[in-house]
Amino acid sequence: MRHLTETKWLSVITAILIWLTVSGKMMAQQPLKPTSGEIYKSIERLNFLGNALYVAAHPDDENTRLISYLVNEVNAHTTYLSLTRGDGGQNLIGPEIEELLGVIRTQELLQARKVDGGHQMFSRANDFGFSKNAEETISIWDNEQVKHDVVWAIRKTRPDVIINRFDHRTSGSTHGHHTASAMLSFELYEKAASAEAYKNQLTYVAPWQASRLFFNISWFFFGSQEAFNKADKSHLLSLDVGGFYPLLGKSNTEIAALSRSNHKCQGFGNTGTRGLQSEYLELLKGDKPVDRQNIFEGINTTWTRVKGGEKIKTILDKVQEDFNFRNPQLSVPALMEAYHLIAQLEDEFWRERKSKEITAIITQCLGLYMDAIASAHTAVPGETIKIDMEVVKRLAGNVVLKAIRLHPSGKDTMVMHRLNDNETYLQTYSLTLPKDAWYTNAYWLNEKGSMGMYKVDNPAWIGLPETPKQTGVDFVLEIEGKEIIFSRNVSYKFNSPEDGETYRPFEVTPEVFVGFAEKVYVFGDDSPRKVTVRVKAGAPGQKGTVRLPVSGGWKVNPASYDFDIPEKNATQDFTFEITAPNAAAELVVTPVAFANGKEYTQQLIEIKYDHILMQLVTQPAECKLAKVDLKKGGNNLAYIAGAGDEVATSLRQIGFKVTDLEVQNITTENLNGYDAIILGVRAYNVNEELKFKQKTLMDYVSQGGNLIVQYNTNNRLVVGNNLGPFPIKIGRERVTVESAPVRFLAPDHEVLNSPNKITDKDFEGWVQERGLYFASEWDAAYTAVRSCNDPGEDARDGGLLIAKHGDGNFIYTGYSWFRQLPSGVAGAFRLFANMVSLGNENRP
Repeated sequence: MRHLTETKWLSVITAILIWLTVSGKMMAQQPLKPTSGEIYKSIERLNFLGNALYVAAHPDDENTRLISYLVNEVNAHTTYLSLTRGDGGQNLIGPEIEELLGVIRTQELLQARKVDGGHQMFSRANDFGFSKNAEETISIWDNEQVKHDVVWAIRKTRPDVIINRFDHRTSGSTHGHHTASAMLSFELYEKAASAEAYKNQLTYVAPWQASRLFFNISWFFFGSQEAFNKADKSHLLSLDVGGFYPLLGKSNTEIAALSRSNHKCQGFGNTGTRGLQSEYLELLKGDKPVDRQNIFEGINTTWTRVKGGEKIKTILDKVQEDFNFRNPQLSVPALMEAYHLIAQLEDEFWRERKSKEITAIITQCLGLYMDAIASAHTAVPGETIKIDMEVVKRLAGNVVLKAIRLHPSGKDTMVMHRLNDNETYLQTYSLTLPKDAWYTNAYWLNEKGSMGMYKVDNPAWIGLPETPKQTGVDFVLEIEGKEIIFSRNVSYKFNSPEDGETYRPFEVTPEVFVGFAEKVYVFGDDSPRKVTVRVKAGAPGQKGTVRLPVSGGWKVNPASYDFDIPEKNATQDFTFEITAPNAAAELVVTPVAFANGKEYTQQLIEIKYDHILMQLVTQPAECKLAKVDLKKGGNNLAYIAGAGDEVATSLRQIGFKVTDLEVQNITTENLNGYDAIILGVRAYNVNEELKFKQKTLMDYVSQGGNLIVQYNTNNRLVVGNNLGPFPIKIGRERVTVESAPVRFLAPDHEVLNSPNKITDKDFEGWVQERGLYFASEWDAAYTAVRSCNDPGEDARDGGLLIAKHGDGNFIYTGYSWFRQLPSGVAGAFRLFANMVSLGNENRP
């Protein structure tokens, strides 16, 4: 990102915090259009001064039933602290993994919170993949930094109650990230209240002591629902979270299911239920409520907990009592009176929190629609953009638009326009971005972090779900004779022929991008390969040169190209010829574009899914060059997609002809002639039609074919227990240490010897893990080829099983090819080539 000095960071931190507090809109979110029932619920929440913090490790760990209950039944301001962004998980909807998956899962969490009404925070911890225990997790995370972030979240949200999703006493029995999240929350419960702890935070937040800490115990901690039903729960608090909300037209559990269903990349679509539903809480610290159904019992959650709040309480109690669902604007005079009293509160926390809430309610009661729409989706620092303003007051009220103030320029334009009922004010303004404007990239990806942590330079951004936007608008209004400011971020919108009005975030980007057509280029012989570098203009009129620096015996021709791109968002492709060294070698290369007196090395990645806002991500443009001692048997492959991976693309890299085969086209005739058929990850979990094609696939094997099935989970298998030609059961075993020693169980097997001789060296340089969802039981017809295990665990032999079936071979493999091949791991290519080559001499 554009770098700022430490002094300048400090000068903008306060402005960022104020802007985030005042702004009532999520970044680039379509303006809210609530019903009268939803407005009334917001008034109830305005009149409740209680906070809850829910703590877990990953996106999708949160209990949406409990979060929705706390928000919509209790009216508590509820925040979910996810320590990681879920980068280490699998992706069921596309090929993005690692950091890009984390961007998707961040957005899915934000969409979930829009449904259940909660709020979202993160720490800087990176989801580095599955961890067997909390001790390993904490050793990989920077423990002090994560502790800092948990304390920061507690002090920022000032929770009366903290709820852990996981049990801090169970290290080794569940995902290490899970237990670690609970251990940190348990440890820091008191420390957050100490002025001696993390003193650097005290410029922005004050020490805070929560009243109670709970563990949200559930049936899965007992192994089954039946075991949980029989367990003694007399010491637990019990909450009925199945209530129905007439104002919202939904049961709490229906809201929770809609929220949960936003975790699409993890396959967590959820069907809503109705009726009584219980959640159980174990008190870990603090005083135990006498009322086992009220976790806020004894905590003052009224306006009287704040100095100067008595008068506000009186006003808002009356607003709530007299609210007119047909004419919500009648509440505005009293709300404006309360707003100005809130603005005078000494307690900065409640002043900012409740000012934001009441400002949004006043907007909604008047039917005020305010929007600021940029003329383009992106801009670069120093560029001038047009912003279309729209202001309309759709219900009766005494409202004057006094001024419009643009940010970050601070340009203030006097308007003094009285808003007539349902009459739209339209105006276009120009805004020039500062030359040092920060890029709106996902801020935690701006700097290279470590295996366990993201690097975040700006302390004010720690915990935020997204990068703050500099481009915004203050609408200065006078309502009932009193001034009030409504803040909006600048957005971009257009009319989609399919979806109609469509919003996107307005993004600030570099002037030039570079990137590769492929992430990895594998050199299987001495022939040179052509590598394409793409240059993209983020602004009009970009001229310069691009080169591809290589070293270590690699050669490139030509040394550079000139580029001239007149139009914004246009691209030019340049082909470099790369010659590899004679011996096996690897090199990570980055193209460099020179323009505007600067060097550009970032690539632009678009992430587009219907359920989240479009994301633009900039990352270092890198690709891996790998010279591999590689031989192949057979050439013609078919790939049947599963949940999404880039294995087929990787196989094309080493010269295989790969056909993407749709499930409906699996017929005996269509399969004839393929040297191997490969099923993508979780294909049997996500494609219902495969169960009707299983016999055809097994017939292909028996007739001499070679079928490779990559990992599937042991639930939702569309073929049940009939995954292969002989009985095989998939377990939950995995090997998370990517450098775990590998033992050859069948050293003479063809797959370890032909056409490539596999040795220990082929298991060097693997990334994140060895594999997952290994088979736990299998028929004697299968040969277990190799074995490995994490430290202190039993051998895991079910990662690569091969069975002869008729004249062909069936292979189940839990090794994580979907991570290794796109990362250019040489040994993984050699072994996969051997699997593909099995039995080709027997093909008809």
